[in-house]
This record gives sequence, C-alpha cells and structure tokens, in this order.
Amino acid sequence: MAHLPEKLPANPLPLLATWLEEARNDGALPNPDAMALATVDATGNPAARVVLCKQIVVDPGYLIFYTNYASAKGIAIEAHNRVAAVFHWDHLNKQARVEGIALRSPAAESDAYFATRDKESQIGAWASAQSQPISSRLQLLNKHVATARKLSNLAADSGIMAVRRPPFWGGYRIWVNAVELWMRGEARLHDRGRWERPLDGSGTGDPVPGSWSATRLQP
Repeated sequence: MAHLPEKLPANPLPLLATWLEEARNDGALPNPDAMALATVDATGNPAARVVLCKQIVVDPGYLIFYTNYASAKGIAIEAHNRVAAVFHWDHLNKQARVEGIALRSPAAESDAYFATRDKESQIGAWASAQSQPISSRLQLLNKHVATARKLSNLAADSGIMAVRRPPFWGGYRIWVNAVELWMRGEARLHDRGRWERPLDGSGTGDPVPGSWSATRLQP
C-alpha cells in the first residue's frame, strides 16, 4: 500500500491539494470536494455538516467554501471562528483533517464565484433564508418562483440581466494552522502525519502564518 513520504514534506498543503485533485480526476465520487465542517456556536454547542471545498490556495494557505452568512454555520462562525474540516476519500484509502480560522472572503472573490453559478442556483441563494423554519416544501417552491419573477422584473427595469450576489451570501477562507493526513495501511498500521503552524491574527488584515512543523503519528 502507498504511504506518506518517509521524510514528511515541510508544507502539507501541496500534498493535500494533490490528493483533492486526484479525487476530482478519479471520477468515483459525485462530490470529491465534499468536506465535513465542524463549528461551535455562541453557547458552546458543536455542529457538523458537509460543504464543498471550492479551492485550496497553497500559498499563503487557506481553503475556500461558500454559504449563506446568516445560516446556522455562518452565525456560529461569526461567534467563534475556529473551525475544523475533514475530507474522506474511502476508495483512495485517504483522509485529511484541517483546523483553522474561518474569515469571510473578499467581496470581489465572492462576486466572481457567484457569477459562475447557474441561474437557478443564483435565484436559490436569494430565495432561501438558510436554516430558518418554513411551513412546507410548497411554500419554499412558491418563494423560489416569486424570487425568480422579482429578479426578472428588476433585470428588465435596469437592463442588467446578471443576477448580483446577495449581500448575505459569500465565501469563507479557512486559514489553516493544522493539517493531518492519513493513509490506510495493512494490519491497521495506518500512516499519519500532522503539521502545525502559528497564525498571527493580531493585525487588521489577513492572518500572518508562521513556519510549519511536522510530526509522524502512530495509528
């Protein structure tokens, strides 16, 4: 079976990006970029759900996903922005765990991604007050139709046909300070490597990452 390099690389993110690309190209999974995202809300309650990792930016080192900022996960992140995420590619015998700080992506980045989404998904982002109660499925469908009609009328009045991004919807960057990569081994002798680095978030801009340290772990 394959295993991690005997000398662990200084930076784990290029290897993680390679694993994700391998899973995407493999074609065995409909959503190879799916990752379980864990958060803790203002009252200390943990929650986990699956989101899609749209990009791994190796340098300076963050993952990007998109959501409704007013959703349960968005509200939790605004209260406590420490998060964890897990990728599991069972058919490839690989798993990756990530820990870090989630910060909103720049508006221009969210705008650019939103523009690539299909029109129905754009309308859906406007129509859904994510995580909020609704009385029935029919009410949601009617709300979607009403939103589509409203956006169509606005486009006709303004002459601008593109659907703009809702201000309550956009990206998060998970600035990574810990990564654990796992590969299945024979006789349960799995291969595990863990990397950690400090993140200085004391400034007003993006966090400033320090150097990685690597450790091989027992399974």
